[in-house]
Amino acid sequence: MSENDLDPARIKRARDAFHSVPFARLLCLELGEVGLGEVSIHLSVRDELKQNQGVVHGGAIASLIDTAAAFAVLTKIDLNERVTTTDLTIHYLRPITAGHLTATARIVRAGRRLFVLSVEVTNAGVLVATAVTSYLKVA
Repeated sequence: MSENDLDPARIKRARDAFHSVPFARLLCLELGEVGLGEVSIHLSVRDELKQNQGVVHGGAIASLIDTAAAFAVLTKIDLNERVTTTDLTIHYLRPITAGHLTATARIVRAGRRLFVLSVEVTNAGVLVATAVTSYLKVA
């Protein structure tokens, strides 16, 4: 994955858009690598993201996955186009109590209106969740 695969306008769009998302700031998400149809986003585990049993809440992981996927799609659409999530299926593979999560989203298929993506979440190189999601162009 490399920013060299993208034109500078798309890289700037992705970075500017990421920094303008209030929810990403609330979760303290960090934008990682940006490539054509592929993006990684990081999340450090902290107590505020855990549920009452001491594991990271599934909603925090879902938000990490959805955000990574959205930005992977953003690298493939025109500057005036918008998309929305149509579905998200997550398989939580291991409980997470500490660490630094990385969600890597890759476009599996990019149609005229529909995008299908695969997302893997790792913690110190260990696979902790997988997801498949779809996005639809809305304008």
